[in-house]
Amino acid sequence: MSVQGKKALVTGGSRGIGAAIAKRLAADGATVAITYAGNKTAADATVAAIEAAGGTAFAFQADAADPASQRAGVEQAAAALGGIDILVHNAGVAEFSTVAEDSDATYDRQFGVNVKGLHVGTRAALPHLADGGRIILIGSVSGELAFPATSVYSATKAAVAALARGWAKDLAARGILVNTVQPGPIDTDMNPADSEFAQQATTLVPLGRYGRVEEIAGAVAFLAGPDASYITGTTLNIDGGLTA
Repeated sequence: MSVQGKKALVTGGSRGIGAAIAKRLAADGATVAITYAGNKTAADATVAAIEAAGGTAFAFQADAADPASQRAGVEQAAAALGGIDILVHNAGVAEFSTVAEDSDATYDRQFGVNVKGLHVGTRAALPHLADGGRIILIGSVSGELAFPATSVYSATKAAVAALARGWAKDLAARGILVNTVQPGPIDTDMNPADSEFAQQATTLVPLGRYGRVEEIAGAVAFLAGPDASYITGTTLNIDGGLTA
């Protein structure tokens, strides 16, 4: 149990990749808090699954697009956990449209959640984050690759990786390691592997399949654990070779 006794906060942890990360960290010995934007049913289900497996978990509502709500969620989680050792930022949104179809609203919403929400949440967590702790940001290979109708989303994910590189240097004196995990096509309820889009996207992946949420969770667990003690400022692509 590589993170036995550690205290982990996973934002956007109610379903999909975030839920898988929360469950894996709990299985590896951490006490886990998750935040969710609005789906309390899914958040409660994630907590229940962790508790059924013998772990301890909490869920708090926090809208990453609202700085006050984001800060409150982090404060509630830190109080419930008794501090934070591992901070995983998974909350994010994606809206796909061409530059001609983009609007101020779609731009602001994506940057508000994916970048500002992450920035606000990290600053709120820092007073509670233990020296030697870990910050793991969930980006996307879209931050490196250009796809049609994804320019704003891609820009937010490029910004995520840039923040991690800078924070790795800002926080090195405290021994806090900061890294980015960039998933490629992953089978989730919002992006199912059996959709028509997935069938097309899979042709671009050298391994010939969508990834599983558990494969992202495994990478996060590694970065959160003791074997990653000399890794910081790194971007790890989990994409079946898509960016190779």
